[in-house]
Amino acid sequence: MKKAIRWVLAAGAMCLWSVTAGAQAYPVRPIKMVLGFPAGGPTDVTARMFAQAMAEDLGQPVVVENKPGGGSTIATKAVLAAPADGYTLLYNTSSLVLAAALYKSANYDPLKDLAPVVRTAGAPLLVAVPADFPAQDLKEFIAAIRKNPGKYNYGSSGAGTIDHLAPALLMSQFQLQMAHVPYAGTAPALLGLASGDVQMMVTTLTTITPFVQDKRVRALAIASPQRSTMMPGVPTVAEVSNLPDFEMTAWTGIVVSAATPRGIVERLNASVNNALKSPQFLARLKAAGAEPYGGTSADYGAYLASESKRWRGVIERAGVQPQ
Repeated sequence: MKKAIRWVLAAGAMCLWSVTAGAQAYPVRPIKMVLGFPAGGPTDVTARMFAQAMAEDLGQPVVVENKPGGGSTIATKAVLAAPADGYTLLYNTSSLVLAAALYKSANYDPLKDLAPVVRTAGAPLLVAVPADFPAQDLKEFIAAIRKNPGKYNYGSSGAGTIDHLAPALLMSQFQLQMAHVPYAGTAPALLGLASGDVQMMVTTLTTITPFVQDKRVRALAIASPQRSTMMPGVPTVAEVSNLPDFEMTAWTGIVVSAATPRGIVERLNASVNNALKSPQFLARLKAAGAEPYGGTSADYGAYLASESKRWRGVIERAGVQPQ
């Protein structure tokens, strides 16, 4: 009997050693980072920055694979279909939680089927109007919209995108009425704003900066906790309103399949946080108009849950039907 017990204990110890050794050895081959957006866009640029930094830290290549389409559901499903071994990551945006509410084909639960690794970076959203719009600041803009409910429009890159839902949230917070005009992409939406076809747009600071610099549009407020060094003269929404905690950012992060071993999740988390300690890496992020985040995987899990709840409410109030 004692021999049997000793054998069981020894076998258990060997299994534990094997699992621990496997986690310590990770990674032993290249890692794939899947992205649900085309190459060359702002999210792709940021993803490749993190991929390069993680590769240097992990000692293995981290290869970005672009799988655009379906509101990022194609990329997410590709990660879920891969082995849960830490060699297939999803570099995600807010579309991770938006798609689950917007697309019938997204037959997965991002909070249950995926494990959070870390929130990586984000770009604050900016409220802008055409250069010739009479409102000079956010307060004047709100007053103008309230005087003429339903008269003005706001543009976006498409129904269900962050620059559609962010203005919808803004309208809800300030109890304003504006009609939504969806365009086939960010570029035509910005042209519509510059020409005055729409009277407001909320999009990322980096995207709209050239239009502000060329004085084709006017920046009214930035939806981040503090002013941006890229546009220090533009106040935050919180500064000019009674919404002290109001924040809207186009955030990004990394998730993996929920069954991925915990040790691997923690190693990936540490790799990103190590990158965010580098002054050189932070300078590159800043130059790209991105703000660094980092933190624990638990932090990111809590953030995903809160954002899922918030945007589902916005989608419901905006009357957006799942496609």
